[in-house]
Amino acid sequence: MRLADVDFTERDGSVIAAVRGEIDMSNASALGDAVGGATPGDALRVVLDLSRVNYLDSAGIHLIFRLRQSLRDRDLELAVVIPPESPANDALRLAGLMGRMEIARTLEEALGT
Repeated sequence: MRLADVDFTERDGSVIAAVRGEIDMSNASALGDAVGGATPGDALRVVLDLSRVNYLDSAGIHLIFRLRQSLRDRDLELAVVIPPESPANDALRLAGLMGRMEIARTLEEALGT
């Protein structure tokens, strides 16, 4: 059973990866590979939209940091969308990582629109 699905769209030079479901050790690596593989070289940034993620464990948190570094190595930015009331926000807060990365509350905020 697949725990998470991801849909890719492009807007204004950004690749938007909208994830829904659960991100844990069983699928985090494959999800990271899918996002990295779906990002063309001419993209300006990747927006990882976790608004519809209902579970995020330590492997999912590691995925965010690994993806950020991988994209930096390609001179790309990573924007992460996590609404304040979401389980993903709770996971990052409990891990003490809220100040370690820039987080947008909405997709529009991440895109700067």
